[in-house]
Amino acid sequence: MNSDAKKFIELNKNINRGYRKLEVWQEAVVLFAFVKKKINTLSELSFKLKSQIEDSAMSVSSNIAEGYCRRFLKENIQFNTIALSSLGENYSQIFNLFNAGEIDEEWFREYDKIHYSLENKLIKLNKSCIEKLKESYDWKNDYHVREIIEKYEIV
Repeated sequence: MNSDAKKFIELNKNINRGYRKLEVWQEAVVLFAFVKKKINTLSELSFKLKSQIEDSAMSVSSNIAEGYCRRFLKENIQFNTIALSSLGENYSQIFNLFNAGEIDEEWFREYDKIHYSLENKLIKLNKSCIEKLKESYDWKNDYHVREIIEKYEIV
């Protein structure tokens, strides 16, 4: 994440913006920027294809944020699952471009590394939320600011 964007994570904090502290959201923001920068260099691609690829990458961070802001554990799980689906869609699109020779191997390897890290962290986060749901845990909906910073292990 660029330094200008990073400084805003610490500004104007409230309970609804807590997702900004999640590593998965931050990595999703990085993935989008990484993909967008590369897609914009591919002049042979149609506007429609570029748009679809950017949309699937943007959808990841958007769904993580929306799920968090819904303030209910079941909805958070659902939106994290949608974010995972968007990650799968984006990987498939990028892989197809790599397979077609539109993307070089060096860039694809870096993309795959970023994608894999994010994907595993998001899977781990969703598993953790599902376990909390099984324990009859529900989101703290009283709007007191609680910042819980969890580290996610890569499986």
